[in-house]
Amino acid sequence: MPSVMRSYVIGDIHGCVDELASLIEALPLEPRDRLVFLGDYIDRGPDSQGAVSYLLELRQKSGREMVFLKGNHEDMLLSFIGLPGQYGEMFLYNGGRATLSSYGIAPSQSSLEEIRLRIPRAHVEFFTTLRTYYIIDSFLCVHAGIHPTKPLEAQNESELLWIRNEFIYNSHRLPYTVLFGHTPQNAVFFDLPYKIGLDTGLVYGNKLSCLEVTERVLYQIGKGKKAVKRTSVKDQWNRVPHPAMA
Repeated sequence: MPSVMRSYVIGDIHGCVDELASLIEALPLEPRDRLVFLGDYIDRGPDSQGAVSYLLELRQKSGREMVFLKGNHEDMLLSFIGLPGQYGEMFLYNGGRATLSSYGIAPSQSSLEEIRLRIPRAHVEFFTTLRTYYIIDSFLCVHAGIHPTKPLEAQNESELLWIRNEFIYNSHRLPYTVLFGHTPQNAVFFDLPYKIGLDTGLVYGNKLSCLEVTERVLYQIGKGKKAVKRTSVKDQWNRVPHPAMA
């Protein structure tokens, strides 16, 4: 009898490749399982280049389905190097200097053309092919969130990459539980049935979080740590019934 396909959804990484690798290695992955990343692979942390290289190598070697969503930090980088994106003028002030440093680039001493040439083509292709959202059964995966009053087809990319309080502090009408990153929380933010926030501020010294949505298990690793903690979070779904089931 074939095993159940499981989906692991991982929050913001921000260049923290060591914790990312330790987390992935600790997951009980089967060949049919899927990995979904909510964006913000780069900026602020110690090794953005290493984080992207690790993910590309993992995709090549594992053979399993891997879904990479775009974060606002990837979008800023694209805009900064002259490709389609937004707010490139904010890139350096939002952790972009750490990203360029990981590629061996000193922005004050490099032209835009030199910066483009120093970032590997495979990495630029990775950034330009990131998805804006992904649906797993009753879950909608997106970087920042959704506009709470709009249908999915009416959402614009800026909202999906940047929205915060308007989404976080309101319910929405979409028939999904939204899994999102972008806004750091001290702990995984459960507001069921509407949303779950998975950015637990790894780059600020807290944790990297991963939710397996089929069995509803949370995997977390602390900054600078090797051990991964596994916690069942099934009880979170038992507290508040979905409106359709009430």
